[in-house]
Amino acid sequence: MKGKIALPLALLVVFAASRLPGALPQNFSAAYALAFCAGVYFSGRAAWWLPLGALLVTDVGLNLYYWLALDINVWETSVLKYQLCNYAAYLAIILLGRRFKPQAGFAALLGGGVLGALLFYLITNTASWLFNPFGNPEYTKTLAGWFIALTKGTGGWPQTWEFFRNTLLSGGLFTALFAGAMKLSAASEESPADKKAGARDDEPAEAETEEAGA
Repeated sequence: MKGKIALPLALLVVFAASRLPGALPQNFSAAYALAFCAGVYFSGRAAWWLPLGALLVTDVGLNLYYWLALDINVWETSVLKYQLCNYAAYLAIILLGRRFKPQAGFAALLGGGVLGALLFYLITNTASWLFNPFGNPEYTKTLAGWFIALTKGTGGWPQTWEFFRNTLLSGGLFTALFAGAMKLSAASEESPADKKAGARDDEPAEAETEEAGA
């Protein structure tokens, strides 16, 4: 029981540490995996409020840092609207995670985590093009402007496809770490009685095979 509580809390601590400014490359984040794995492993309302609460607290901290240390006005309406779209993406990823069971195979969970990262990329870059919080001249309200937002991005920054690469890589990596940790925790908590019961369940089948052979 303690492991079931301690491990999710440890994952939240790792996530919070990963959001420290400069800790990871841009768009290389544990947020996508946290939202997806919360949907998979957390039960009831905790699947929603634990990851969203962690995201909100760290986002407020980051906004204060950008505002006070870097003199970037992150409280403008257009910027806040864009951040709300981030939370819409997180909700979609949690909902995706709810479609998976904790007993799902590792490959299936890894694929779900990568799909969640892809959803986040599409939703947030579309929102960046739609609301254009920083007035990027390339983001015209045309199909071409939307395509630029998804592939090239704005001048003076790395191209958007590089962010896309980081998004997918981090989604897969952190999902693998989180899901692997949860599976190892579940395996270590399996009681000796459960293991013996599983062995006894196999014995009749083995005995029937031996009798058929005789």
